[in-house]
Amino acid sequence: MKLLVYGAGVLGSLFAARLHEAGHDVSLLARGQRLAALRRHGVQLAEGDSPDVRRIPVPVVEHPAGGYDLIAVFVRTHQVDAVLESLAGVEGDVLFLHNWAAGAKPLGAVIGHERVLLGFPAAAGTMDGDVVRYRATNFMTRRVAMPIGEPDGRTTPRLERIVREFRTAGINTKAEPRMDTWLKTHAAFEVPLGQAVNAAGGPVALADDPDAVRGMLRLMRQNLAAMPTPPVPRGFAALRTLPEGLLVAVLRRFLRSPTAVNSGLDSASPAVAAELERLAEQVRAVARVR
Repeated sequence: MKLLVYGAGVLGSLFAARLHEAGHDVSLLARGQRLAALRRHGVQLAEGDSPDVRRIPVPVVEHPAGGYDLIAVFVRTHQVDAVLESLAGVEGDVLFLHNWAAGAKPLGAVIGHERVLLGFPAAAGTMDGDVVRYRATNFMTRRVAMPIGEPDGRTTPRLERIVREFRTAGINTKAEPRMDTWLKTHAAFEVPLGQAVNAAGGPVALADDPDAVRGMLRLMRQNLAAMPTPPVPRGFAALRTLPEGLLVAVLRRFLRSPTAVNSGLDSASPAVAAELERLAEQVRAVARVR
């Protein structure tokens, strides 16, 4: 399978390195200083705080060219429009793997509806200079599979082929028949969480403010109540039904956990703020069309 991984941040770099090591014909698209670093050293990976850094010589490109069997897009929500324009004339199915609550329609309107697949990467890590530091429970080994799916929920031959190829490469993947609702549910949770963490100055600081956590939970509940369909996974329905005091305690414990602290939640970069703003717009639009 000939692949293009569009986006060389933490997730795109991890994904491209794993596919390359599995023997796939994969190229990683990057620009600017990141492109220069990848050309010098390849993808550099380190587990946690380990001083041991592996270098994987993934081929890198600055622009998409020719055609691909699959293009996997790992960018932030507010960067998608620019990606769509650059892929409009490039052949290949496109799997969008990022926060996205607007559905497949605006994606397909630019590149062709028949090309679009949706998904969400089950991985986490941080950039340490040019080195990607990932947790041992990243998407290559974790029990929770990376969901991908057709916008209309069908199980198509191409979806089955992609799931099979990813699994063969050691990437735990599953076909999700309600991928669009899955992404909307995640956004309904992610926007209040990200905005509250940024306002507090980090996940631990937020955990120390139970009133702020309570306000965040109420926004999550409002978003979920405004969704046109029941949440996916169904476990998110607990945010609407369990007692508020219990959920505040659970969320405070989560915010102090290594999962929250090491997931990049504490990043207050302009890119994170821009992504949350665009995602919040999409969540509000979903509520309006209910």
